[in-house]
Amino acid sequence: MEQYIVTGMSCAACQARVEKAVSQVPGVSSCAVSLLTNSMGVEGTATPEAIITAVEKAGYGARPKSAPFKGSSSDPINMTPKGGSAQLAADEEALKDRETPALRKRLILSAAFLLVLMYITMGHHMLHLPLPSFLHQNYITLAMIQMLLALIVMSINKKFFTSGFGSLLHGAPNMDTLVAMGSAVSFGWSLAVLFKMASSIPAGDSAVIEDLYHNQLFFESAAMIPALITVGKMLEAMSKGRTTNALKSLMRLAPKTAVLLQDGTEVQVAIEEVRPGDIFAVRPGESIPVDGIVLEGESAVNEAALTGESIPIDKVPGDRVSAATINQSGYIKCQATRVGEDTTLSQIIKMVSDAAATKAPIARIADKVSGIFVPAVIVVAALVTVGWTVAGQSLSFALARGISVLVISCPCALGLATPVAIMVGNGLGARNGILFKTSEALETAGRVQFVALDKTGTITRGEPVVTDICPAVGVSGNELLEKAYALEAKSEHPLAKAIVAAAGAQGSALPDVTGFSALSGSGVSAVVANRAMHGGSGAFIGTLASVDVPAAPDSAVPWAGKPLAMVGENLAAQGKTPLFFEEEGKLLGIIAVADVVKADSSEAIRQMREMGLKVVMLTGDNARTAKAIGDQVGVDDVIAGVLPEGKEKAIRTLQEKGKVAMVGDGINDAPALTRADIGIAIGAGADVAVDSADIVLMNSTLMDVAKAISLSRKTLRNIHENLFWAFFYNLICIPLAAGLFGWKMNPMMGAAAMSLSSFTVCMNALRLNLSGVKKENVKRSKDMKKTVKIEGMMCPHCEANVKKTLEALGNVADAEVSHKAGTAILTLSGDVDDAVIKKAVEDKGYKVVSIQ
Repeated sequence: MEQYIVTGMSCAACQARVEKAVSQVPGVSSCAVSLLTNSMGVEGTATPEAIITAVEKAGYGARPKSAPFKGSSSDPINMTPKGGSAQLAADEEALKDRETPALRKRLILSAAFLLVLMYITMGHHMLHLPLPSFLHQNYITLAMIQMLLALIVMSINKKFFTSGFGSLLHGAPNMDTLVAMGSAVSFGWSLAVLFKMASSIPAGDSAVIEDLYHNQLFFESAAMIPALITVGKMLEAMSKGRTTNALKSLMRLAPKTAVLLQDGTEVQVAIEEVRPGDIFAVRPGESIPVDGIVLEGESAVNEAALTGESIPIDKVPGDRVSAATINQSGYIKCQATRVGEDTTLSQIIKMVSDAAATKAPIARIADKVSGIFVPAVIVVAALVTVGWTVAGQSLSFALARGISVLVISCPCALGLATPVAIMVGNGLGARNGILFKTSEALETAGRVQFVALDKTGTITRGEPVVTDICPAVGVSGNELLEKAYALEAKSEHPLAKAIVAAAGAQGSALPDVTGFSALSGSGVSAVVANRAMHGGSGAFIGTLASVDVPAAPDSAVPWAGKPLAMVGENLAAQGKTPLFFEEEGKLLGIIAVADVVKADSSEAIRQMREMGLKVVMLTGDNARTAKAIGDQVGVDDVIAGVLPEGKEKAIRTLQEKGKVAMVGDGINDAPALTRADIGIAIGAGADVAVDSADIVLMNSTLMDVAKAISLSRKTLRNIHENLFWAFFYNLICIPLAAGLFGWKMNPMMGAAAMSLSSFTVCMNALRLNLSGVKKENVKRSKDMKKTVKIEGMMCPHCEANVKKTLEALGNVADAEVSHKAGTAILTLSGDVDDAVIKKAVEDKGYKVVSIQ
């Protein structure tokens, strides 16, 4: 796919025109234009020259994305050496927001002159504010001052007129056309009135001049329309600028330098100088500069930038490493395999860029109808003028009727119908921690049919914690945890930190530890209180001690008395990581560590499903762990073992069935977030995920996903209502303005009717504030208590295990568990399905007899 930067687009009609023009170029197989990023993706055999020519003939500008921006000679992009980094710099420069500063300058200048104009027209005549004495009742001079001020404001915003009338000449009117016509008609009518006022001077008819001045001049409307639209345009440009930060953030992840080993000496070089086959070194805490293979050394590498998983991956000689991942421990030497644009990070950047280029924003309803509405109004106005002339009326009477039709058909209400509802919806969402980054996001979210959820950090907490402690026969749970704590205290591995945190919560003391050693891919070893200890995987510990030792009778897991090897398999089947520990050939037991589900995930997913949404979980984790988590939270489908490109592909597959929302929190989610029809980022997630998304949930809770979609649906309904009112006034008032019912409406009355329609639209939009952001149609349980009868609980450890399991379910505020009574009394904050409770308990190895 070849990408281009397109300039001059202002709305969805412009986007459609560019797509149509380029699609007709011979050799173009597909074309997609993104108004959001002002970019265009083209596939086929057509030459860039032919494509650019087609865009220019359509009235817009274009250049290849790889071409440097034509800035000053000191522009850093023109001084960057050729290579991967240079291309990233070029891409980042292409995404620079140049529109917002220009619009801000236009708005400030417009406001300055508009305030003077409004002081004269409203401040003086309505509020009786003072004016210089020489202007007192000097209506001709006052009118000329208004005309000059309106001309200045219109000149400052001339882009509306060049774009609006230009698109009209090309046969594709857009929103700028409606703005330009509304302003131009107001100015033209007022100019005609000014001439009429001047023609009354010789006759000395001051009463006519005063009447015309007070009742027929609309210069302030001619200036106000483009000034107000500029406010909306600037806010839109700011949103577009923030959205493209996703690409810029990804580009900044790319390392700028690398440490090469040349003749036994370490030499730091620019990343562009690294070639495949070069040997580079990476110290702890440094980013890996390019993709490569480990030659010497062992380390744990944090690959969250690519996979989203919080647990670092152990690397030994022969393992592959990727650019922008972090070396957390150990000095390693690697051989470069892929550099520049070939690295995994660069491929992710390309995917995000391609997805942005091919993701067309939703076309505004007003833009769709403008192509019919504007020429229809012009034709009606012309027919009214001609009709009254043929009917024998004076030309002035006929022109007044025709102009009244144009004025009453001013597109203010039509133009406000969508943005006013969007503004209220955005404000309501922001007050509740739901940030819609663009108006398209608020419109699109209500139409989604599928919700794809990332696992780590979205459904789960994103950090491992101890979930189960299962000592061997003859060993207590506290003894196992204390010895594991001593062994893992010096380890930097996240799984070890989970054990340290659990032991610290119990106030475990740290005995003397010597000879600590991390065994990459296997576990750890040390001498604790003069006794050799090892911890790690079952396969590793099985070479040092028998793993068929039975679990202690009072073990917290429900497999008391069964071989610990079997216990480990059952824990792994639940998506947990079982860590085995032995001391001088004697198995001490198992401590299970897992990334646990957030307390509200199950309830959030249930609410989404109640809204008719199909919920899919995407994760880079293994299938067994993913299935266990998916079953626990109740998703419709699970797609496991997918890297960023796999997630992006899964989103494309789902889009064949309907509109898709992607919810994520990691850098690895960026391509999927951008590809989806709507991207939703958890607020506590990575900056790149937040930048890539269309919606940001600042409260970092999945519960807000349903609220965001519900708010979007309400806003869409409000937009449709606003459009109805906008057209209703036109349908009723245009015949009145035309004089069909014997009513001689003048343009001033038409402007009043137009204002009334705008007022109705605004008031209707404000009703959104009354509805709030609560999800609709969610049934709540009237009985806030449930008693669960359970068989199989034998001891306090069983109680603790069942309590932890039940309180992890959504809407379970508290669980009072008694192994003696064989019950669990649940205090609920909302409805929880009995089947969910039963499955959670029985997955732990106990039997649910009844739920009341």
